[in-house]
Amino acid sequence: MYKTSNLPNTRIDVADALRGIAVAGIILFHSVEHFNIFTQEPIAHPLASDKTVVDVLTWLLSGKMYGIFAMLFGLSFFIMNDNQQQMGKNFSLRFAWRMCLLFGFGIVNMAIYDGDILMFYACYGLLLIPVSYLPSKWVWCIIALLAIQPVELFCLLAGTTIDHSTMWEMYAKLTSAHEHGTFWENTLTNLRYGFEENFRFNIYSGRLTQLLCLFILGMQLGRQRLFYNEGSHLKIWHNILICSAISVFALSFVDFGELDSWLDPIYNLLILLMIVSAVVSAWYAFDGVRRVLHHLCIFGRMSLTNYLLQSIIGCFIFCGYGLACYHRLGVTYAVMVGCGMVVCQYLFARYWFSSHSRGPLEGLWRKLTWIHF
Repeated sequence: MYKTSNLPNTRIDVADALRGIAVAGIILFHSVEHFNIFTQEPIAHPLASDKTVVDVLTWLLSGKMYGIFAMLFGLSFFIMNDNQQQMGKNFSLRFAWRMCLLFGFGIVNMAIYDGDILMFYACYGLLLIPVSYLPSKWVWCIIALLAIQPVELFCLLAGTTIDHSTMWEMYAKLTSAHEHGTFWENTLTNLRYGFEENFRFNIYSGRLTQLLCLFILGMQLGRQRLFYNEGSHLKIWHNILICSAISVFALSFVDFGELDSWLDPIYNLLILLMIVSAVVSAWYAFDGVRRVLHHLCIFGRMSLTNYLLQSIIGCFIFCGYGLACYHRLGVTYAVMVGCGMVVCQYLFARYWFSSHSRGPLEGLWRKLTWIHF
């Protein structure tokens, strides 16, 4: 059974920077996807660069930003749990309540944007509770098992496939509501189909087990204190960067063919590890990098608020009940809109933190988490 090492868990600035990168990347890729509106209507203002922008941002952001978010979620769980252990308290029930609150935030977000992840993160978060009691050697075994994409590997070896036709039917209903429905019609359609459609998409994309893997990996990296510049930790990150970069480079020239459903999620995981290790290595190695990424720390400290804000703003811009830009803007213009959203939300975060220590939803979540029963 795991027991705390009683070492102080000071705030990890590089984790805030990674969280800011993840949220900004989510906003940009949601803009690429026109906030889940995959219209068949002609685009009024396309550009020749649209396909290149889609290819580059899909390679860099798709699945990776949500994965970084998941890893940091596991890290945050470890810090809160370890702090409570050091005070001789059990955090399990309080964390379960915290996940119920997150599920509630997710329902609110789902009513606006059908691609909500908070409800799933709340469910995955509950699974961290039993895993947190295990010794590290068993935790690493679980991480390794999940990292090899066991569901996809089983389907490949058994020669079976999963029927995803229901997911595409739900996509069609959701897209129709986004394009032509009122705000309330969107809300009802999102709440009716959104959770199941997201669950099916997680299975389809290989994220079902990969996100859980990253949750547990974040917790384990917290146990190992790898996000602190202690001992030989920086050398470990350098080795991860080198190994992941070589693997990504080599796999970029491989045609996965019939192995695509199994190898593509693993390829995405390697890109994610390359991004995280590059940021952590550069953060501790170069003062200039820290000064630049400090702005993303501000953005990352308000990650929950920024995540819900991007749903509200983005859906108003792209959905039919708002500005209906889903058929007006090509991908390049849509990404410019996404960049504008990131800048505006960053400025709001700077303004908010000038007089508050936590973001608005972060502060509410904390108060409700520690409410006395």
